[in-house]
Parts: sequence; C-alpha cells; structure tokens
Amino acid sequence: MSKRNTPQRRHSILALLNEQGEVSVDELAKAFSTSEVTIRKDLAALETNGLLLRRYGGAVLMPQELIADAGQQVSPYKLAIAKAGVARIREHARIIIDSGTTTAAMIPELGHKPGLVVMTNSLNVANALRDIEHEPVLLMTGGTWDPHSESFQGQVAEQVLRSYDFDQLFIGADGIDLHRGTTTFNELLGLSRVMAEVAREVVVMVESDKIGRKIPNLELPWGNVNTLITDERLSADAREQLSARGINLICVSVEA
Repeated sequence: MSKRNTPQRRHSILALLNEQGEVSVDELAKAFSTSEVTIRKDLAALETNGLLLRRYGGAVLMPQELIADAGQQVSPYKLAIAKAGVARIREHARIIIDSGTTTAAMIPELGHKPGLVVMTNSLNVANALRDIEHEPVLLMTGGTWDPHSESFQGQVAEQVLRSYDFDQLFIGADGIDLHRGTTTFNELLGLSRVMAEVAREVVVMVESDKIGRKIPNLELPWGNVNTLITDERLSADAREQLSARGINLICVSVEA
C-alpha cells in the first residue's frame, strides 16, 4: 500500500486485532504485502493513540482498565457483579483484592463489612479503601510498579503474600478461555498465581462479554478457580461448560 493507504491499513490492523486478540509483525507484513519496518511504525502510531499495546514481535488489544476514563461511569453489570462479590464476604474476613475496575467497584460496599483485613497490589484500591466506613486493616504487597497493569508485581510482592493466608481472593480477568481458564494481556503472571495459592477461595469477577475472548496469556487454570461471578447475558452453552468444570457459577441480573 502507498502512504495514502496508511490509514486504511491501520484500520484493517485494528479490525484484525479485535478479531484475534493479538497480532504479530510477521503476519501483518505478509497480510498487507509490506515491510516489517512499516508495520512496526503502524503499531507504534496506534499505540501512541491508545488503540493497542505493543508486545515483543507484535501487539495485543489495549486492556480496558488502561483506556477507561477515570470519570467514566461503571457499567450496571459491573456494579451488580461487584455487589455479588461483596455478599460472599464475612465480617472480619481476610481478603485479597487484585487491581482492576470490577474489583475496585466492590469497595463502596465493603464499608458494611466491619473488621476486614484487605491485601492489595493496587494503589487505586488502597486509596479508595481509606475513604469507606469501617475502614479495614490495609496491607500492601509492595514490589515493582508495573505501569501497564497499574499495580505492584514481582518477587518482593510474591514473598509478602506468602507470609499470610487469606479467606478469599477477588480477581478480574481480561478474558475467559472456557477450556483453559482466565487469561490476561499482562505477561507478569506470577503474582496472580501466588494470590490464588494463599487464598482458600478464588473468586473471579468478569462481565460476560469477556467470556470466550481470545487473549494469549493463561493466568489462572480452572483448577485454581472456585467461583466465577458474571452476568445474566452469559450463553447457555458457556454456563454448561463452566458448571461441568466444577466452577461455582453465579450469573447476576441488573435491577431495572
């Protein structure tokens, strides 16, 4: 394609990325009969505009947590999922809240649960917890700051987590693979898996449109997940597959 076709090529790259979840420089160069240098320039331009996230050898969709406007209204499905998550927490429980918009939506409801001990790797979660009634005992993982996930990661964070035990982990996902488990754009997977190891119940919280979404990195295999909270839009086939794996499936409805 000539330079005047650059916008068209970039639009096509985004369309392919939305379909597949990830793309490689090599496959794009072949698909558009152009050089890898040109494709890398395309990906760099699209990343600058906040439309994708480059990875070694290619690109992935920009995680919704990174592109959401801080003032954007949380969806009613996300709020219903968060409320259902909080309903599972006992007073005086010890819980982990991972970074993410769905898990963060739990925080306003936590003020009704006195005596909580909450561990998190998210500054946003930590700051929000300070403003609620019955402010919990707050524990931070520390570690290395990851700007992509806006959370702390790494060996220090993992060591801190292993010093405790918890009743529940509340964690989101970028996608759900019905055969493998939860998936993520983030290539730093270690901390999520340690969180699951030190919690007696692992509760995954996602909107149904993420179920079946193609994303490269397996985060938590189904053997590490106890409960999945999603919404009523989930298909009957997906419900059957998840229930067959022994997952405690909760599909919430949105109040009119």
